[in-house]
Parts: sequence; C-alpha cells; structure tokens
Amino acid sequence: MNSINISLTSVGKKFGSEWIFRKLDTEINAGEKLLLSGGNGSGKSTLLQVISGYVTPNEGSVTYSIEKNAIEAEKVNQHISFASPYLQLVEDFTLQETIEHSSIFKPFINKYSVQEIIDFLELAHAQNKFIKQFSSGMKQRLKLGLALLSDTSVVLLDEPVSNLDKVSIAWYKALITHHTLNRTVIVCSNNIEDEHFFCNRELNVTGFKTRKAAL
Repeated sequence: MNSINISLTSVGKKFGSEWIFRKLDTEINAGEKLLLSGGNGSGKSTLLQVISGYVTPNEGSVTYSIEKNAIEAEKVNQHISFASPYLQLVEDFTLQETIEHSSIFKPFINKYSVQEIIDFLELAHAQNKFIKQFSSGMKQRLKLGLALLSDTSVVLLDEPVSNLDKVSIAWYKALITHHTLNRTVIVCSNNIEDEHFFCNRELNVTGFKTRKAAL
C-alpha cells in the first residue's frame, strides 16, 4: 500500500441552486483517521462521495498524491475502497461470486483467498446464497468486509454500523482495529461512537454550508 495524502482546495458542491458546502479546505494525511460529522442534511455524505471521486464538485479540487506527486484522476479509484448502505451489490451473484468479482479489480490485503475472506465475514453458511437472499445486515457486513479487506490505501465508510446488530458491530470494530493501522480511513457518522471510536481528527461539515465564494 502507498502512503497517500488527500488535499481539498476550496471545494464546493451544490444541487440545483442550493450549495451543500463551499470553500472547504483541508489536508488529510496518510494514515489519518478522520471523522466527518454534522447533522442530517449537513452534506457530510456528499463530501465523502466528492472525496471518493464518485461525485464531481462544482468548484475547487480534490487531489490525491504520493510523495507530493499527484495521482491521475482515472487511477485514483484503484487506491480507495468505499462502503455505504446506499451502494448497490449485484443481487444475482452469490456471496462467493461477489468476492471473486471484487478481487479481479482490487486484490485483498495479505493475499487473502476468497475462502479466507468468506471466513473473515463469518458468512460461510451463506457462501452459495444469492445476494438478493441476504438480510440488510448481511449485505452491510459484506460491503464493510470488501472495503476493509481490499488492498487499498484509503478506506471511506458512510454510516458503517447501519443495519448491524450488536454482534456485527463488535465484528466491525475488531476488523477496523486489526486492518487499518497504516491506512487512511474517513468515516461519515451521525455521532455514533461505535462508528468512529478510532478516529483521531474531526471535521464538522456544517460550518461550510453558508460560506460564500469570492466573486
């Protein structure tokens, strides 16, 4: 894994005529654990998507770099993994097929095999089940496992304990603790301690909603 720094410079995003946030500047250093906080509608999920490259900002820029050398935009995706309740899985794949398909694009850390990933997920009993047969909690566990166990330098998590019961929350916390030591992790959370217990910095997005850009 590479040591990747992320720079946000005067970033702004709007939907229609409404600005979600503006003039947002921050540096996210390699290995940092950052919490994106703010109330409902503050724009924290949108900001996470902008950082991921899935959503394009209306103004400003997001730059990924390795040792001050910028990574080309089309190559950024190979360095990041993303998990959120709203990201869709292929419903007609089995669990094993889903993991095999994911490994084609992003190998797993420590060269884990497909079977080892299934064991980490604690879903061996559902190995040959179709994703459409999974509960919402099982789907969320799968999304988190793929994000955290893929060999990426940056992990983005949006409300990671959504749809998880107490047992699965404990599983998530153990996975975070053991597999993100030297990786950058950015978590979007509605102030749920179990989601961001490991973070060492907080960025509250609320204050950027009303900022005006210079004309």
